[in-house]
Order: sequence, then C-alpha cells, then structure tokens
Amino acid sequence: MKLNTNDTFNKELPADKNKNNTRRQVLEACYSYVTPKIPGNPELLHVSIEMADALGISKEDVNSEDFLKVFTGAKVLEGSEPFSMCYGGHQFGNWAGQLGDGRAINLTEVVHNDKRWALQLKGAGETPYSRSADGLAVLRSSIREHLCSEAMFHLGVPTTRSLSLSLSGDQVLRDVMYNGNPAYEKGAIVCRVAPSFIRFGNFQIFASRNDKVNLQKLTDYTIKHFFPEINGGTKECYIQFFNAVLDNTLEMVIDWQRVGFVHGVMNTDNMSILGLTIDYGPYGWLEGYENDWTPNTTDSGQRRYRFGNQPSVALWNLYQLANALFLIVEDVKPLEEALERYKIEFVEAKTEMARAKLGLQLKEKEDLALFESLEETLQLTETDMTMFFRLLSNIAKNETAENFIEKTKKAFYKPEELTGDALHNWNVWIAKYLKRLKNETQLDQERKIVMDDVNPKYVLRNYMAQLAIDAADKGDYSIIEELYQLLKQPYLEQVENEKWFAKRPEWARHKVGCSMLSCSS
Repeated sequence: MKLNTNDTFNKELPADKNKNNTRRQVLEACYSYVTPKIPGNPELLHVSIEMADALGISKEDVNSEDFLKVFTGAKVLEGSEPFSMCYGGHQFGNWAGQLGDGRAINLTEVVHNDKRWALQLKGAGETPYSRSADGLAVLRSSIREHLCSEAMFHLGVPTTRSLSLSLSGDQVLRDVMYNGNPAYEKGAIVCRVAPSFIRFGNFQIFASRNDKVNLQKLTDYTIKHFFPEINGGTKECYIQFFNAVLDNTLEMVIDWQRVGFVHGVMNTDNMSILGLTIDYGPYGWLEGYENDWTPNTTDSGQRRYRFGNQPSVALWNLYQLANALFLIVEDVKPLEEALERYKIEFVEAKTEMARAKLGLQLKEKEDLALFESLEETLQLTETDMTMFFRLLSNIAKNETAENFIEKTKKAFYKPEELTGDALHNWNVWIAKYLKRLKNETQLDQERKIVMDDVNPKYVLRNYMAQLAIDAADKGDYSIIEELYQLLKQPYLEQVENEKWFAKRPEWARHKVGCSMLSCSS
C-alpha cells in the first residue's frame, strides 16, 4: 500500500521536546510524538470505500494485511512520525486548561487529487494528554462515530470523515453511565480523516499561557494551508481568518439545525477551526421535535448543549476564539464587529433554511415567523421532526386542513392527542401555511423535489445505531453495512428500505444508547 504522504503539521510547527509518553503539561509545543499501541488481535470490520478512494487507496490495498496493520496502529508508516495535538478548551462553559488528544493519534497527511487529508486513529492508546484515561475506545462508540461521520457527509453537513472501523482484539473497561458499574467491552479503533483536526482549543492553550510566539506560528500555519485566499502574517489577515472561521462555523450549525442533529458536547476543544462536525460522542437526532433536548447525560441538568441552543453556543465559542486571537490581533473592535455580524447573519441563514424546509421559493418578510410558529406547534404533541418535514413535501396548495393532518399523520407519535387546543393550534398554522403556498408560482411537484433535497428521509437515529451495536457485540456486522449503504443516499426514497423511515420504537424510548448517552467510549 502506497500513500502520497506529505506531512506539514509536525514539520512546520514546534514539537514537544520530551518524547516520553507520560502525562504532563506540554509547554511551547503544538504536539507530542506518540507511537500507537499495538493491538492484541486486530480485525477489520468495515471500510468506507469512497473515503479510501479519496485517499488514493485501492480496493486491493483495503484487503491487504498492510492496511489492517497501519489503520489499527500495529505498523507505523515508513517515514511518518505519529503525534497527538496539544490544546485546551472550555468544557460546559468552564476553562479546563490543557486537554489535548487523549485518545487520538495522528498518523500522517496524505495528498491525493490536490486535496490534503490528515489521518488519525481514535482508540489506539495513551498519549501525554490522556490524563487518567487509557487512550482506548470501545466498539459501541466507534460504530457510532464511523457511521455518523459518513452519514453526515452524505447529508451535506460539513464533517470529519471515517475511513475504517476495526476491532483491536483487546478488552476495555468502561462505566457506560458513570454510575459505578464498570464492565469490560470490546476495544475498537476508528481511522478518522479530515483536512485538519485543528480546534479552537489549539489556539486557546497558547493564549491562556500568553505564548504569543507559538499562537502566531499556529495561526500562520492554519492560514497558509487551509485559508490560502488570505495573505498571512499581518493583523489584518488574522481578522480575515477569524471572519472565515465564523462563516464556516455558522454554516455548519445551520446544517445541524436543518437536519435535526444535536452534537451533545459543544466544548471549545470539540470545535473544528475549519467548521467541520468533529468528535462524535453523545450525539443524536431529534426524535420528537424538542428544542430543549440533549442526548448527553452529563448535560441533562443544565442542558447547555440542547438542540435549540446550538447556534448560541457556537457564538459563545467564537467569543472564546476571539479572546485567544486578540493576543495577536491586539484590536478588539474588528473581532467584536465579526461577532455582531454572526447574530445578524444567523437570522438571515435561519430564514433561508426555513424557506427551504417549507418549500418557499419567493421571499416574504413573515417567512421566519411562520417557521418559528411551526417549531412551537410541533411541540404541542410528540412529533417526529425528520418524518414531518419529509411528509410536508406531499402537501398540495389546495389541501384541506383535514387532509394535511392525514398526510403527515405518520409523524405523530400519538395522533389521538390532536384534539382540543392542540388541534386548534395546528389548524391555525396549517391555514397560514396553505395561504402562504398559494403565493408560490412553483407547481406542487416542483416544490416537492426541492423540499426533498433539503429534508432527509433517512438519518442515523440512535436506535438504529444501537441495533448495529447490539448485533456487532454478537459478531454480526451486517447492520453496519446496511446502515452505511442506506445513509449514503439519505434524500432518496429508497422504497426497499422503508422500514427505516419510522419513528423511534417504544422499546428504545428509555434504553441506554437510544435516548441518552454518556461521553464514555
């Protein structure tokens, strides 16, 4: 297996001079060299052939022993120097100091078809940033990350990718719900792929230590390789850089809201500087439409990272990045102006998203209000978000309110609850929507095509991932492949896969892994 490797991060940026793999504070360095732990008995479970092709890896290579060894950590590529990044971050709103890649090891960078990709193993052993953990990962969380990374890509959401999912052959001790009941689980390794895994926290750690020299080096490097349209080296370019990061972050969050995705842990160390969805931990998709829902047990009290709060948290995180970059910008005004622009452009972006989801081509000033009143109405009774918006495209301009309810009925968990005030409020909204549709020049069928391109039919619901996990625990990996193929075409009807166009089953309502998840992996 030959890869066109071309490392830059660990060639152009300062390294940790201490090469011992011991937990410590790492100063004046962007990374520490680390060798992956050799797995006990690795086994390749699944590969994204599309991602392999993007890296220049042939199908023959995928089936080779070399591929298995490299992407489970059993073999280090010749000429490469694996490393883990040093970064800090705010966790649940509080500064946590140095964090870093506690269970991620960057293997190398590959250039193929003029695109640069960083390859990273998650779960391949301890690093200087592992703190009290073992640097390993388990099968359940690895399946969730592998499937979700690729599913998000096909949804059109900016994301890191996943090349491969493997068993390590080792047992890993985990306390799934942090309730004092640890148990051994199958160890696993995911090979994650992205143009870069640099996070907000990479910049924050240097600013927190008043290390202006290395902050500037990191910023110049990031601009040079990932924002080439900006001429680096000046304060003005750092302001342009921040504005570009802000734009990318806003685009990502709007896409999350569009498809009903909840990240679950929007700490600043989990925010990609490229505006990619990164670190798939306790994520989830809305089942019943609920702005206050979070899949993260750790956040169940505060609900800081709930669905409806994600755009605000993204802004809060951008404030923290601005605080870090201030050290080299030395002018607060342009940073504040950018942050104020986010607020304005979020409203504009949400309005455009609302029009797309509702199938409105013409622009009217009340469109956002119409969408937000729908958000409130959807919460009157438990209503599946994905199914409702997908079914909404079947509504004709001349529909009656009764037919509207009938055509979207499958999205309601308990249609019998549509009585009294709930039914009245629904009828009020339906009347407004149908009146608005009559202003549109598009034919019903034309509108349906446009709506079905932004409202997915299939998403990776937690219960679906759990079915794959439960089967995999018994040695059956077929559901992983079935879901992988399904989610490659989330906007198509796929009538043969209609069983997956369904509300969360009752057995999954309170099952661990289906309703709430922990950060344990």
